[in-house]
Amino acid sequence: MADDLKAVTTFDLSKYLGKWYEIARLPAWFEKDMTHVAATYSLKENGGVRVENAGLKNGKPKTAIGKAKIANEATVGHLKVAFFLWFYADYKILALDTVGYQYAMVASSYEYLWILSRKPLLDQGILETLVGKAREMGFDTSRLYYTPQESAAEDRGVPLRAR
Repeated sequence: MADDLKAVTTFDLSKYLGKWYEIARLPAWFEKDMTHVAATYSLKENGGVRVENAGLKNGKPKTAIGKAKIANEATVGHLKVAFFLWFYADYKILALDTVGYQYAMVASSYEYLWILSRKPLLDQGILETLVGKAREMGFDTSRLYYTPQESAAEDRGVPLRAR
């Protein structure tokens, strides 16, 4: 049950805003055939959060715009995100680099998991630690899809490494 997934207790929305690259995910129908995925979070005038998910689907750009809000003040790292009208889904930050906000692991249930990084490539040691933590939490990490980000890395002068 997703209710037993515990969100981080230290979270600063203002530090979380900005661009996050998808490093890995559990397969989801709404991301089928997508590569080079990134999410950008920005503050809206009304205090809500704008969410822009962008990537390539079969080599063609695809973007989805949504919104996010704090689930409630008592659940610090727990947001609600909607891409379809008012149908909000849980967005629980399960792991977070609370010092520099350079990586995060997010889930809405045991079927939906994402590992995110501020850079197109994540340090292999950090990635292995997050995958291990996800496995300990009960996620089927054998199903993880490692999202290609190579051209994004090349565009930013980041040297590529084999996974």
